[in-house]
Amino acid sequence: MANLIALIAGLVFGLGLIIGGMTNPAKVLGFLDVAGDWDPSLAFVMIGAIAIGFFAFREAKQRKWSELGFSIDLPERTNIDQPLVIGAVLFGIGWGLAGFCPGPAVAALLIGGSQVWIFVASMLAGMGLYTLATKLKWL
Repeated sequence: MANLIALIAGLVFGLGLIIGGMTNPAKVLGFLDVAGDWDPSLAFVMIGAIAIGFFAFREAKQRKWSELGFSIDLPERTNIDQPLVIGAVLFGIGWGLAGFCPGPAVAALLIGGSQVWIFVASMLAGMGLYTLATKLKWL
């Protein structure tokens, strides 16, 4: 039952990303181009997501278990450190260059062109390299 609910939640999330335009790199780059031909429409998508997330996380902090009986394990660290800032900067640079971030890229795999597949393959390679570097204690 939990897998079915997870599948439905993932499908709703992916559909929301597609309908909201987050899977369209041109729309995303238009949103990020605040100094040029700015397209503010994605701000409404983000505001909606932040509003839902705010209340969902506030509720989750009060609970130990989900409605399906799984433990709720939220991060305990709240400090902003150098690795977090560097990661956020790299994420922003990648988003600005490609017009994709991980969630919308995965949602666009079936509807996007080859650029989506190249992005996702590169993203997975980067994750693999990071995991390897961490295990080898290079980072």
